[in-house]
Amino acid sequence: MSSHGNGLSRRLTGLVRGMKSRPQTVTPAVMLAILASGLYAFLAIADEVAEGEIHALDEQIFLAFRDPVDPSLPLGPEWMQEVALEITALGGYPVIILSLAVLTGFLLVTRRYGPALYAGLSVTLGWLVSQFSKAYFARPRPDLVEHLDKVHTASFPSGHAMMSTVVFLTLSALVIRFFDDMRVRIYVVVVALLISFIVGLTRIYLGVHWPSDVAAGWALGGAWASLTWLVSAALQFWRKEGK
Repeated sequence: MSSHGNGLSRRLTGLVRGMKSRPQTVTPAVMLAILASGLYAFLAIADEVAEGEIHALDEQIFLAFRDPVDPSLPLGPEWMQEVALEITALGGYPVIILSLAVLTGFLLVTRRYGPALYAGLSVTLGWLVSQFSKAYFARPRPDLVEHLDKVHTASFPSGHAMMSTVVFLTLSALVIRFFDDMRVRIYVVVVALLISFIVGLTRIYLGVHWPSDVAAGWALGGAWASLTWLVSAALQFWRKEGK
């Protein structure tokens, strides 16, 4: 290997070691960046939706999930609809409430009261933010095709996309508290983001959300999960400093 390659390898190794040795500095900075970028993306999308400038792009992406010959049919075999319905349930309130109840109960039984409060407030307040946003923007649901899933609220932002992001990122934040291995932490976060991404796509596939609804849900969910993590980390720090 050349000296240039060796030098690059040493610098990368030093960077990784530095990140491992300074997690208390790196992680809050990353979370703050996610909070800022997520909030900016949500507001930018909301502005485009309010002005109607994104509608043409919404329709184009929305119809890309549909049969070009018969837009009333989603792409793929019939069983794909059932798969999409089962996956989309991961972002539905029954699954979220049940998962939160089980997790909170486990944390309370094991006397981890701080994490239990963190999980409960993060998800519950996130739901309130989602409902307030839907009521404020009051965007109608897509009317190009028949909905393949039942809906009862406004369209913007996607509650499934936002809440799946909030819930699974909150769960990943709790899991990584018990693991110092950077590979484990990255894996858990990637899995959480991947599940949220797939849940969001099912909302478009089932014809119940515009793509901009889903993108805004991801952005706001990521911002909210980061905010609650930062608040929790700050409270922990002040508690330790006060001892």
